[in-house]
Amino acid sequence: MSTPSLPLPGGTWTLGDMTVTRFGYGAMQLAGPWVMGPPADREGAVAVLREAVDLGVTHIDTSDAYGPRVTNELIREALHPYPASLHIATKVGATRDAQGGWPVARRPEDLRRQVHDNLTSLGLDVLDLVNLRLGNAEGPRPGSLAEPFETLVELQQQGLIRHLGVSNATEEQVREARSIAPIVCVQNMYNLAHRHDDQLVDRLATDGIAYVPYFPLGGFTPLQSSALSAVAARSKATPMSVALAWLLRRSPNILLIPGTSSLAHLRENIAGAGLPLSDEDLTALDEIGTGTLTARQP
Repeated sequence: MSTPSLPLPGGTWTLGDMTVTRFGYGAMQLAGPWVMGPPADREGAVAVLREAVDLGVTHIDTSDAYGPRVTNELIREALHPYPASLHIATKVGATRDAQGGWPVARRPEDLRRQVHDNLTSLGLDVLDLVNLRLGNAEGPRPGSLAEPFETLVELQQQGLIRHLGVSNATEEQVREARSIAPIVCVQNMYNLAHRHDDQLVDRLATDGIAYVPYFPLGGFTPLQSSALSAVAARSKATPMSVALAWLLRRSPNILLIPGTSSLAHLRENIAGAGLPLSDEDLTALDEIGTGTLTARQP
């Protein structure tokens, strides 16, 4: 694999004993429509994964539920044997049904099976990072995570998992997880228009724990606001570039995992995340999430 000519924007962050680029790659979009089935262009999907690593990405986010199994199998096809510098994070706690839903699967036997399924589909003996997915497709839900998280701790003690994290979690669940065992990251929905975790981001940064926003660009309903459009126009950039650049500036513990199935879009995301933002830009963008300005959804 080639060596990138320039470092990725944002530098690096340490997840436990693993150093990763703050600009990573989320593999979810490599599966078929609504994250079900194979991609229309399998060779293209493999090419995107290889290009991401060639450009210096050392953090890939996936799950055996994507497809299901599709993205893990693509990662293995494209990148195995994996470079020593590459770290793959996965998630357990939900599966897929025939209708494309995400039914909860957090019983101990469910989690053990999912961990072993991830090991098999990725071709690994140990998973670098496993996030316990909580809540449901509508978002976080209150409740104790003790039983499922303790199951993952047992699997970690057995040597099948290096590091643990939580996803789609409330602040109370983050605190409970940390009372049981160390975590290296929290993966929640967060972007310019969805700032409910602002205080959590800052507390985790103080404690050296990464915050990994999913749907950093709004997910299935891309971010839209007059303030975002104005900053993009001033910067001669796309709104999505501005949104990624803002996240990297928001806090040093934020790790980006934007996904794409396009080589051109991958390169655009990397270039966009490195966009310089002025103090005026940052002030205008911060107002989007405080209620001063309202993000418009299409």
